[in-house]
Amino acid sequence: MRTHTTRRLLGALAVLATLSLTATACGSDASDSGSGGGAPKDVNAALEKGGKVTVWAWEPTLKKVAEDFEKKYPKVDIELVNAGTGDKQYTALQNAIAAGNGAPDVAQIEYYALGQFAIGKSVEDLSSYGAQKYGTTFTPGPWNAVSEDKSVYALPMDSGPMAFFYNKKVFDKHKIAVPTTWDEYVEAARTLHKADPKIFITNDTGDAGATTSLIWQAGGRPYKTDGTDVTIDFADEGTQKYTATWQKLLDEKLVAPISSWSDAWYKGLADGSIATLSIGAWMPANLSSGVASASGDWRVAPLPQWTKGEKTTAENGGSSLAVPKAAKNKELAYAFTEFATTGAGASSRVAQGAFPATRADLESKAFLDTKFPYFGGQQANRIFADSARNVGADWSYLPFQVYANSIFNDTAGKAYVSPTKLSEGLKTWQDASVKYGKDQGFTVNK
Repeated sequence: MRTHTTRRLLGALAVLATLSLTATACGSDASDSGSGGGAPKDVNAALEKGGKVTVWAWEPTLKKVAEDFEKKYPKVDIELVNAGTGDKQYTALQNAIAAGNGAPDVAQIEYYALGQFAIGKSVEDLSSYGAQKYGTTFTPGPWNAVSEDKSVYALPMDSGPMAFFYNKKVFDKHKIAVPTTWDEYVEAARTLHKADPKIFITNDTGDAGATTSLIWQAGGRPYKTDGTDVTIDFADEGTQKYTATWQKLLDEKLVAPISSWSDAWYKGLADGSIATLSIGAWMPANLSSGVASASGDWRVAPLPQWTKGEKTTAENGGSSLAVPKAAKNKELAYAFTEFATTGAGASSRVAQGAFPATRADLESKAFLDTKFPYFGGQQANRIFADSARNVGADWSYLPFQVYANSIFNDTAGKAYVSPTKLSEGLKTWQDASVKYGKDQGFTVNK
């Protein structure tokens, strides 16, 4: 998978926040509000009766999960539909919800976008199905992303705890130690570029997901949401830590002006001119398939720290499965969601290459002992698992984060490709996000 910010956002997504503040989606009422309390929904009876469950998702590991579910419950038919990845699916999903027909029974929704559907009451609160019992099943980052107080708006599919991927061949050639702090990272960038001006410590042309993830790790909490009351503040201490460090890299031209997922990016990762990546734990599959020629050159290390001796990390990417309010078979939809994200379903997806959000899979000996030939036989999952345990708490996204990310490159993104200072770019992003939020009816503080 890729992080959500590698995808282009459609202009139509701007209507999402407006819809979230208007009437509840067609087809929902007090009887299916999923507000928690009372006995769990009668899922077993629904499984016995059977029926069809339509699942909108792009994640390939769900195919086998669907086959296994149908084998276990032969009266249930799972129809997997790829309605587009990320932004395309969200547009189609919101349009179906607004129209009152055509919505799926289950939808894959990335963590950063879930709040937008939750505040619009477009997805079921799964607490009425007993989903709260999974609070200790999942690692902290994914669980915090899908739950709020006693409400559970989805179940986590995977996670993206961050790690440091580096080209050992390049580091060894220039006798550079793997940085353990971001100050050491800046020094390593300087040393590499001085030794060979064609080598850059990393690439960056502005990416909302990467930026917010590193701000998250630095202790920044620029977003606070309480219902429709929102605060946006990119002047907090953690954000300033990130800004000051990244500005040095930009000023000294130590990062390659190359966009991630481009042909030039893959080439740079292959030939060593892009020496490191700070990214989610789902990255190994992308390296082994897209940069096969560099197999054996790369290794994984813990993410550099903002304060020496700490072990704080952040999430970068990840998805959940939610049940839209307009779903026709909600009990069956929940049964499949539960099956696909916990127990055997989750283990099946991990075996196919998904990165686990479940503690049991993350801590299993088979997972931890897995050797990665691409990383010279390194047991990289041990580093990823440690990162997952140390994700900084209390991070939140905006209830209109989809829109905010869509304007990143036109605001904050300019600082990565022009003389605009990063602090100025983030302020522009903040102001534009504040204006949008107010226009949609949110109370926005800054």
